[in-house]
Amino acid sequence: MITDHMLLAYIEESLPSESMSRIEIALRTDEELRQRLSHLIGRRDSGVHTVGDIWRRHRLSCPSREELGSYLLGAMMDDQADYIKFHLEQIGCRFCQSNLDDLSASHHRDAVIARRRKYFQSSVGRLRPEGRG
Repeated sequence: MITDHMLLAYIEESLPSESMSRIEIALRTDEELRQRLSHLIGRRDSGVHTVGDIWRRHRLSCPSREELGSYLLGAMMDDQADYIKFHLEQIGCRFCQSNLDDLSASHHRDAVIARRRKYFQSSVGRLRPEGRG
């Protein structure tokens, strides 16, 4: 069963990829579902907004990028970390997962740079110019 809430999330591309695919396949074969989707798009575009629409559009349940960074570093309270884990794994928020992936890649790059700097600093004065022995 595909609900209106799911169709709205489909429009905003905020569902997990498996759900997006399932709805897209259903839309290809189900005329009634396409009409419901068209009605929802028309309602949204005409300015009719519910509290839920506003909540989803402004991602009020999504953690901030800073909170995701703290989650990645393991530097937050357990209840906050549990919520973010739920938000990522159960809700399947693609927006937050993308932010977390970006932060993770950035964190990895920063760690590599710091490690290289440490290696270089530990070898300063130990390397001799070529030709000297």
